[in-house]
Amino acid sequence: MSRRATCLDNASMESFFHTMKAELYYDHHYQTKQELIKAIKEWIVYYNQYRIRHKLKGKTPIEYRNLALGKIA
Repeated sequence: MSRRATCLDNASMESFFHTMKAELYYDHHYQTKQELIKAIKEWIVYYNQYRIRHKLKGKTPIEYRNLALGKIA
């Protein structure tokens, strides 16, 4: 059972938020809250669809899915 505030129980989300902060937040300055929200939404689309993943043998999630389904991209 997952325990509250235990990073080892939630390692994948801890890794996700670390990556998001490193790539999106640190060294970036947003003028408004809406600008930050827009940047986060765009980054999540990028992360889920286009970011190259080591676990997927250097492919993006879309490329890996298409290969798994036998589609030629």
